[in-house]
Parts: sequence; C-alpha cells; structure tokens
Amino acid sequence: MSAEEKGKISVETENIFPIIKKWLYSEKDIFLRELVSNASDAITKLKKVALTEEFEGGSDYRIDLNFDVEKRILTIEDNGIGMTIDEVKKYINQIAFSGATDFAKQYQNAENKAEIIGHFGLGFYSSFMVSKQVTIETKSYKSGQAAVMWSSESGTDFSITPIEKNTRGTKISLYLDSESGEYLDKWKLKELIKKYCDFLPVSIYVQGEKTNREKPLWSEEPSKLSPEDYKDFYSYLFPFSGESLFHIHLNVDYPFRLQGILYFPKLTHELEASKNGIKLFCNHVFVSDNASELIPQFLTILKGTIDIPDLPLNVSRSYLQNDPLVKKISNHIIKKVADRLIDDFKKNRAKYEENWNDISIFVKYGVLTDEKFYDSMKDHIIFKNSENGFSTVSEYWEKNKEKNQNKIFYANETEMGSVYMELLKSQGLEALLVDSKIDSHLIQHLEGKNPDWKFQRVDSEIADQVLDKESKTEIVNESNETESNRITKLFEVALPKEGVQVKVEALKSVDVPGVILLPEFMRRMTEMNSMFNKEDTKSMLKSHTLMVNSKSPLVKSALQAFEGVNPEKGKKLARVIYDLSLLSAKVMDEKEVSEYTKRTTEFLQEIFST
Repeated sequence: MSAEEKGKISVETENIFPIIKKWLYSEKDIFLRELVSNASDAITKLKKVALTEEFEGGSDYRIDLNFDVEKRILTIEDNGIGMTIDEVKKYINQIAFSGATDFAKQYQNAENKAEIIGHFGLGFYSSFMVSKQVTIETKSYKSGQAAVMWSSESGTDFSITPIEKNTRGTKISLYLDSESGEYLDKWKLKELIKKYCDFLPVSIYVQGEKTNREKPLWSEEPSKLSPEDYKDFYSYLFPFSGESLFHIHLNVDYPFRLQGILYFPKLTHELEASKNGIKLFCNHVFVSDNASELIPQFLTILKGTIDIPDLPLNVSRSYLQNDPLVKKISNHIIKKVADRLIDDFKKNRAKYEENWNDISIFVKYGVLTDEKFYDSMKDHIIFKNSENGFSTVSEYWEKNKEKNQNKIFYANETEMGSVYMELLKSQGLEALLVDSKIDSHLIQHLEGKNPDWKFQRVDSEIADQVLDKESKTEIVNESNETESNRITKLFEVALPKEGVQVKVEALKSVDVPGVILLPEFMRRMTEMNSMFNKEDTKSMLKSHTLMVNSKSPLVKSALQAFEGVNPEKGKKLARVIYDLSLLSAKVMDEKEVSEYTKRTTEFLQEIFST
C-alpha cells in the first residue's frame, strides 16, 4: 500500500454515535477496560505464536497508557501481535462495526438502559464514547508487513494510511472530546486500571508507572499456596475487613471453566453483609461486583472472586438469568460450600463450633431457601444447648427423646438463667438455644421436614416432667371447692382481666410461685414476621397464661390472707406474684417496671407498718 485509502463503514451507522452518547454516557469508563483488554489479548496471541514461530523483538510484553494534557490525547499502546492492512480492514471496518450497526437498529428507541448495555458488545467502538477522533497505528509481528494508521472522526468515515513504525504492536490514540478531560489524569487512569484490569497477565504502565498487580491468586495451583498467601490476597481485595474465617479455592475445567476464591468473612453482627462482596471476572478482567445471579442470595455474605472465561465482558443481568451455564455454576458453588462445611464438621468439630456464630446465619438461610443445600447441611446445623455445649437437632433428639416425651425443648439464649430453664434443669432436662429471628423460620422448616420432631418453647408450656403429678388437691371447704379452684378465684379477682388466663398446677419445685406462659404459635408467628419488638410484645401479652404453683408457700400465704381477715392483702400479694412472673419473663417495659416498683414498695410499707 503506497497511498491513503478512504472509505465509509456503512450508511446505517450514521446515528450510532449520538445513541451511544445518550445511553452509555454514565458508563463511559468501560471504554478503557475494552481497549486495555484488547491490548492484553494481542499480547496473549503473540505469546501463543512464540511457541511455534520466531519473530523479531524481545519478550518484555507491556501495555502503556500515556496522555498529553495540552493536546487532549490519551494513548493505549501494546507490543503484541499487531495487525496487517487486511486485518485492520477485517477487524476494524467490518467486525467491530457490525455490532454497532445491530445496536443502532435495535436500540435507538429503547428505554431500558441496563438491557442495552448488556446486549451491545462495545469493543473497540467504545473509544468513540469519549473521543472526537480515534487513530490506530499498528504493525504486524510478521516480517515484511507495512505499518498502517487507521483514523476516523465520525465513526462512519475512515482513512487508512501507510506510516513508519519500527516496532510491532498497536497504539490507539484518543483525541478526547470536551466532556472527557477526566481521563487526562494519572490517578484517575490508575484507579480504572486497578478496578478493571488489575489481574491481566501483562504489566500495565500509566505514565511509566507500573499500575496493576498482574497475577491473580485464583489462577495459581492451591497446593503451591500458603495460608499466608490467601490471607494477604484477602487483605488486598478487601482492605480494612479484618481476617476471614476460611476460604474455598474454586478450580474447574469441565463441564465448564471456573476459577475463583471465596472467603468466609468474620461478622460482627448477624445483619452485617457486604453488597459488593464477590467480584466477577472474565479472563482476569473485572466485569461486575454484583454476582447475584451467579451466587445464591444466602451466599452473598461471602467475599472473593469468581472468574468465568466463557462469559461475555458486557454481560447483562438478563443474560445471567437465562444462561444455563450460570445455573450449573451456581449449583457447583453451593456444593463446594457445603462440602467445605461438612468437611470441617467431620474433621474439626471444635473449630466448626468456634466459627458457628459467624457462619450460622447464611447456613440457616441457605437450608431454608435451597433444597440441595438443605439436603447436604441438614445434619450439620448446630445449636448451643443448656449444657454449655453444641448439638445438632438429631444428636439432641437421640439423647433426649424418651425423657422429653418426643419434644425438643428450646429457648432464647438470653433465657439461660430464667425460671423456665431452672425448672427444666432441676429435673435433668436440657434445651436447645436459639439466638436469631431466623430460628423461628428454621424450626418451622425442620418440623415440616421431620414429622416426629415437635419443638416446644420452654416458656410456652410447662413440661410435664416438672409437674408434681402425685400431689393431690383435697376438698377443703363446705362449697366443695378444691384448693386449685380457690387459688384460681383469688388470682382472677386480683389481676387485670384482659387476656389473662389463670392456670393452677403443682410444681416439683416450691421456689417458683408462678410463671408466664406465652402461646407457642403466637410467638413463632410474631418472630417469623420480624415484628418482635416492644410494641408487639405488649400486644402479645394481652393474651397469655399465668401458671400458679399451688405448692408455693407464697401462694398459700396469699390464699390464706384472701380467705381470712385481710382479703385485700391476699389480692395485693397475688398481684405481686403476677408481677414477679412478668418480670421473670422479661417482657415488662420501663413504664411497667416503674409501676411495679411503686406498687410493691407501697405494699411492703403497708406490711411493715401493721
């Protein structure tokens, strides 16, 4: 070629540029990802050629970004495979713009910006998002091939001119438009390279300064890596996130290609979760920090990287939702997570229990939302128990089903020292401890999966084992009333009548005058609907049972006073027993505690003044 050649790409592309500007303006940073990725590909191709062919030039492969503020020019240059004149015509004039033509036809009147980005392969043409003119200077690695320059100002008209270029590779010059001066800044460019191209397998320099890390840990052989390597990489990816609990290294070649490292972060509370915990890559190029279609929701608490070479760079949410490959990858990740947890459970139970506070939320959520994860993890869900240890439900069931009469007693962890727990423990019974709102859903789910299991909250019903069934109530008055009838009458007279039921039982322990019983179903539904706060507690307390211990000396004293010369004293003492029961149940608010304190103080003063 000895002279300049001019031409027009296609008359159909004349409206592409304004459409690109309209729809992708806010996403224009990705032009740099596209051009640097292309440069990396050119070097990768040359590395493959070097395995079978000889060519001039060394092996110091690199990509250079430079800019001239006064001339408003940004250049991206590589020393990769380069292009011949015919390759320029093929890859730039034909292939690169064919996608642009399809875009113009399909989306010039579209409204859904996100879908547009996903469907349109930006590639080289993304350079026109920020430029008023683009030039390509390129020389093929093949000997005897002339260097050429391709240039276009509009994206439709172009010229190809022979030039002098002594080295192989490609240099793209962007003559930035008036709205894109931000890319004439070293720190901005370094930031974008670190975000999108940090792990490309070639050194990237910005104004002569090495910018990218280059080597992703996930592409290394796990057997060659130390715990410190994984720890350092986690700190690099997620600075100021503390340490992770443990990790999973993903490395699959068949039936799909997948690499990555998933970390289990140490959480400070159950609702803590990172929205951008997992970074999605394609051939080491950053694609998105939202991998929600690849990662089930219950695993979004994880942090790390996933690299899927077979995904397009400009992947859309709809693509991820509909691609069967994505579902296979998702299932594989779920399996690998379950396998790791089960392995820890079996090989190092103590460490598994130590980590449980940090992993329990996503495990519980996982078994509730994913059937396969439930099948894998159902025998590895553990609960703290009232014996200061941990148990799976199956372990608890096998140990206690006979003496518990096929019930699984459970309580909130805060109730370890409650009167309910003391009653259970006094008879050699134990309970599982729950500590989060999700446990109500989990218990319901486990009961549905295991019909033999019946969970009973310790404060919803007094266990038969703590009742003194051999204690017989005698008829003691001329009206044929039992002691239980008379105690019931006393408390019904003494207490607020709204929603309070009185039930009299003889307990084996005489130390407990009374306890509040809250309906199991109501408690579960309240917590499952995430409405268990003070206001809802009050509402729930309108319907509850006061179980009075007929063997309590305090109860007997109240009954004696009520039926004797001081009925008012008996009623006041009954109210004190009721208040103490409410206090033990930890359901009084500040106002109610204040009223109780005032009422009790007056009663004590009355007693000691007589």
